[in-house]
Amino acid sequence: MDRPITVLGVPMDLGADRRGVDMGPSAIRYAGLADELESLGFDCVDGGDLRVPRPEERDPDAEEPAGGRAKYLGETRDVCTRLATRVGDVLGRGSFPLVLGGDHSIAIGTVGGVARTRETGLIWFDAHGDFNTPETSPSGNVHGMPLAAILGTGPFAASEWATAPTVPEENVVLVGLRDVDPTERPAIVDSDVTTFTMTDIDHRGITDVVESAIAVATDGVDHLHVSLDLDWLDPSEAPGVGTPVRGGVSYREAHAAMERVAAPEVPLTSMELVEVNPILDEHNRTAELAVEMAASALGKRVL
Repeated sequence: MDRPITVLGVPMDLGADRRGVDMGPSAIRYAGLADELESLGFDCVDGGDLRVPRPEERDPDAEEPAGGRAKYLGETRDVCTRLATRVGDVLGRGSFPLVLGGDHSIAIGTVGGVARTRETGLIWFDAHGDFNTPETSPSGNVHGMPLAAILGTGPFAASEWATAPTVPEENVVLVGLRDVDPTERPAIVDSDVTTFTMTDIDHRGITDVVESAIAVATDGVDHLHVSLDLDWLDPSEAPGVGTPVRGGVSYREAHAAMERVAAPEVPLTSMELVEVNPILDEHNRTAELAVEMAASALGKRVL
């Protein structure tokens, strides 16, 4: 890839119960992101952080969706709408948007901007399905809903700000699932989304699974977005995440996956890194790992 990279930070923690992910963009930058990207030969521009309201200043239930609960829904809509515009502008200038979260609700804005004018495949590396809706969510936390929102599931079907109609459901792939809410499981099973659980990775190996994921996500489309939640990795590797789940991918498996994403034939258009929580981290290990994941996805190799 010979395009410049524009880094956008979204210090968002409205979508989760635990505080701290709002500091994720700063932690990833502090871990040496710009230097790492420039060492790979990229022209790296930092577009700064989007303004995000503080939860102490807002009522989480000020805007109730039709049925169920989605905390800070109005604020999430505002941030994601502005993020979609910024991402679309970055792509319009011929740059590669690298978005730093923040909680995973920001994917609604990132994908919305990427898919505004182009059909896009999506690979979602995550321990969780993120397929809840306000009606099914046990917590009302929007960081458990972004994929459902992007695909217009349930009450999100009428949410033009959230739904990305140019992301075909059959070009969406979940990789690394190991913690799915009973309430969201039926929607995932009934959808056209392709899923690979950690059991699939155990049986087939990470390279085979990711190659299959790429084939599905890029079938008939010219653009690919990768959404990487750091809780995809095992907590022994990435302790600084808000919702850790034992049994995730190893350090080398994660690098192998990102290296495959960076293959020349893969039309990687954009990427986001989310759910880094410095409060829960150990010596910024998870932020440093996020930098490594970005570098591998953008072409870094041992030789």
